Amino acid sequence: MRKINLWIILFLITGIFSCKNTKISAPAPVYPVPTQQQLDWHKLETYAFIHFTTNTFTGKEWGYGDESPAIFNPSELNAEQWVKTIKDAGLKAVILTCKHHDGFVLWPSKYTPHSVAASPYKNGKGDIVKEVSEACKKYGLKFGIYLSPWDRNRGDYGTPSYVDYYRMQLRELFENYGPVFEMWFDGANGGDGFYGGKNEKRKIDGKTFYDWPKTIELVRGLEPNILFFSDAGPDIRWVGNERGIAGSTNWNNISRDTLYAGKSGIENLLNTGNESGVNWVPAEVDVSIRPGWFYHKEEDDKVKTPEQLFDIYLTSVGRGSNLLLNIPPDRRGLIHENDVKALLGWRKLLNERFSKNLAQNALAITNSNFSKKLTSGNLTDGNHESYWAAKKGSQSADITIKLSGKYLVSYVEIQENIALGQRVKAFEVTFFENNQWVKKAEGTTIGYKRILKITPTETDKIRITIKDSKAEPVLSEVKVW
Repeated sequence: MRKINLWIILFLITGIFSCKNTKISAPAPVYPVPTQQQLDWHKLETYAFIHFTTNTFTGKEWGYGDESPAIFNPSELNAEQWVKTIKDAGLKAVILTCKHHDGFVLWPSKYTPHSVAASPYKNGKGDIVKEVSEACKKYGLKFGIYLSPWDRNRGDYGTPSYVDYYRMQLRELFENYGPVFEMWFDGANGGDGFYGGKNEKRKIDGKTFYDWPKTIELVRGLEPNILFFSDAGPDIRWVGNERGIAGSTNWNNISRDTLYAGKSGIENLLNTGNESGVNWVPAEVDVSIRPGWFYHKEEDDKVKTPEQLFDIYLTSVGRGSNLLLNIPPDRRGLIHENDVKALLGWRKLLNERFSKNLAQNALAITNSNFSKKLTSGNLTDGNHESYWAAKKGSQSADITIKLSGKYLVSYVEIQENIALGQRVKAFEVTFFENNQWVKKAEGTTIGYKRILKITPTETDKIRITIKDSKAEPVLSEVKVW
C-alpha cells in the first residue's frame, strides 16, 4: 500500500513539474504580433508593381481623365512575358494597376465605358486583368490589385454615387479575378481633372469620403484573407518615400489612429514605425525600376542597374520591410529589354552574394538560453520555424558563431521570430580578428530580417550582442555570407 502511494505521489509531483514546464516552454508574446496572413506576407519579401494604362501611350504620369480609349493599343501585349520575367527575377507576386487616377480600367467593366472594351486592343475583346491573373496562376505567383480611389474621368467624383461606383468595381474585380493577396489603396485623392467634361478641381475629405471601414468590410467579405495597403494600413503601411528606403530603425508597430491617407507630416513616422505602437502594420517599400511609374521611351537608358537594385534590396528587405518593385510594360505591351536585363542581372547578384551561408550548421554559443529546446543551435540549423530565446526575464545576450575556418565575410543576416512580437531595440556585430573583437556593425531594430553590409573581413568567429530588448530576445536565424 505504501509502495502504491509512493508511485501516486511521484506521479503527482511529475505532473506538477510538467505543468509548470509547459507554462514556461516558450516566451510570452510581446504585443502587437502579426496575423498569420501578415506572417505569410513577410515571407514573400519581394514582388512587382505593374503600372500600365493610357499614360503609357500619352507619356504622362497622371492622366487627366480625358484620354480617348482609342489611344490604348498595345501591339504585342504578352502578360505571360511580364509574369515569367518577374518570376525569373525571383519576385513572388504581382500587383496590377487595374485603374489609375485617369479612370481607364483594364477590364471590361459593366459600370463604365472608359475601359479596355472601348479600345482597339483585341478589337475591344481584351481583358488585361484576366490575362495577368491567369499568368500569375500559371507561374505560381500571387496576384494583387491596385484600384485608384481617385478618378479624374468620372463626372460624379466627390459625390456619394461615386463611392457606390467604386465599390461596384471592387466587387467586379474580386468576384471575377481572385484570389487576391493584397489590395493597394493610393493616397492621391482629389484635385483637378476632366470629371466628365467639367474640367475643374474637386476636393474631398480623404478620411471620411470613401467610408473606408465599409469598403474594407465589403472586400473582406469577398476575400477574407486579403491584406490592405494604404498610408494608414490597416494591414500594411506606406514607408513614407518612393526611393526604396525603409528606416534604419524600422518598427512593425504603429498605432493606426495616428495615420490616415493624405495626412501630411507623417513620413518619418511611416518610415520608422513606433516602438510603442499598438498595431502590427509593417512597412512596404514601393519604388520604380525607372524614374517614372509608367513607361517612357526617353527613360530607356535610365533603368536602375543591377547594383542599384541590390542596394535597394538592402535598404528594404534588409531592413525588415517588403520590396514592391515597379516594372512598367512599354507601348508594345512587353517589359522592355533593358528592364529585363537589369532584373536578371539583379537576380544574378543576389544569387552570387547570398549563395553560401557560412553559418549553416556552424557552432553557435550563447551566454543565455530560455530552455533546453530553445537553444542557440536553432540559429544555424537552416530551419526558420525553430528559434532561440534568451533566459526568461533577460533583455540582453551574446551569441558567438564559430565558422568552420577563416572566411572573407561581407554580410551578416539576422532574423527575429516575429510571431512572438518585435523585441530587439539595440544590437551590435563584432568580428574576431588579430586576436581581438572588433565592432563591424550596429543597429536598433531587427524585425523579420536584417541584412548588415560589412567591410569584407576575414574571420572565423562572429559575435552578435543584443544590447537591449523589450523582453527576452527571440531570434530564428543567423546567416553569414
